[in-house]
Amino acid sequence: MIAENTQTQMRKGILEYCVLLIISRGEIYASDIIAELKQAKLLVVEGTLYPLLTRLKNNGLLSYNWVESTSGPPRKYYILTDTGRGILKQLDATWEELSYAINTSRKEADKESKKPTNQTES
Repeated sequence: MIAENTQTQMRKGILEYCVLLIISRGEIYASDIIAELKQAKLLVVEGTLYPLLTRLKNNGLLSYNWVESTSGPPRKYYILTDTGRGILKQLDATWEELSYAINTSRKEADKESKKPTNQTES
């Protein structure tokens, strides 16, 4: 139960970053964002993504364009704003710092787990 809660929080923590990374490559439709997240094994549903996209737009990180569709109503395609690109650069730097910290901690934990124990039986 504790591990599941931590895993959920970790996924939530990186979701915004992953969404910004995906959108940074160019205009993209929300269902395509969901497909990419699922392909990356970061499962997300529309009920999670749409409020996140709205929040990012309201914070000035995203904008969108309406594009006519031949198979239905117009579609909303998201793009990063200049502010969004700036925030993404900051998040990239933070990700590098966190990755370094995690990898360093893991290496140390691996070293400790490989040390022989000096236990004597009485």
